Amino acid sequence: MDRRAMYQLTYGLFVLSAKDGDKDNGCIINTAAQVTTSPNRITIAVNKQNYTHDMIMKTGKFNISILDETTPFFVFERFGFQSGRDVDKLEDYKVLRAENDVIYLKEHASAYISGTVVDTMDLGTHTLFLADVSAGEILSGVNPVTYTYYQNHIKPKPEKTEKKGYRCKVCGYIYEGEPLPEDFICPICKHGAEDFEKIV
Repeated sequence: MDRRAMYQLTYGLFVLSAKDGDKDNGCIINTAAQVTTSPNRITIAVNKQNYTHDMIMKTGKFNISILDETTPFFVFERFGFQSGRDVDKLEDYKVLRAENDVIYLKEHASAYISGTVVDTMDLGTHTLFLADVSAGEILSGVNPVTYTYYQNHIKPKPEKTEKKGYRCKVCGYIYEGEPLPEDFICPICKHGAEDFEKIV
């Protein structure tokens, strides 16, 4: 199969946020979709390695900030390339708090949506959360970022390197060595071996 066919699906990019006690956190996801309008329900798929995943499993509440085309790369670095277990991703970052007491982005978001989990499905590496939509609001109104827009206009182009090995197409991490293990997971963005390309 040509895996590039999957990249033609119209993924958006979102900051998924949750709260557990006094701790706020967020991570980048690209899988959020409305599944029914009556009742108004959405699904999100979240990697189990993400701290935000564990918070949602515990509390059953989350918000998604729908990133817009003004979003700079540092937002993806802050929320996608480090773990909330190790750092406070929200330190010195402007956010607002929704009715469900979970934060959402104040800037670079076209809208936010609040969800309350009604069911889950174990997908192996990820959990699929089915949620009732409890709130939502238009924010910037700027076009949402698609995965294609991110790849073409936001993500920095890879720099030339003398290193040999494989480069993550999502975050640019370089795995040095041959061969790339089939079960390799990027330590930065948590994508699998299928998202790496050989450096030539």
